[in-house]
Amino acid sequence: MKLYVGNFSYDMTEDRLRELFTPFGEPDSVSVISDRQTGQAKGFGFVEFSDASQAKAAMAALDKKEVDGRALTVNEARPKAAGTGGGGGARGRY
Repeated sequence: MKLYVGNFSYDMTEDRLRELFTPFGEPDSVSVISDRQTGQAKGFGFVEFSDASQAKAAMAALDKKEVDGRALTVNEARPKAAGTGGGGGARGRY
């Protein structure tokens, strides 16, 4: 089960995010989304658990929990919509 985690500090690291979720079970993956140019966290990321009950326990305990002065948003991640994402550029315009 993949969880969306939002509204965290721009200083958040993947290690720190993993620490927040580890009391509920060992996450399979943790990612903090960061700006490509600056490398600074964008304030959201994802945590994935193979055990849905661990993910649900983490979600219940950490949603709206204040961390570094900000109330986290934790909910089940929505699947990425087909045909969205990256791209851009000037392919085929020459």
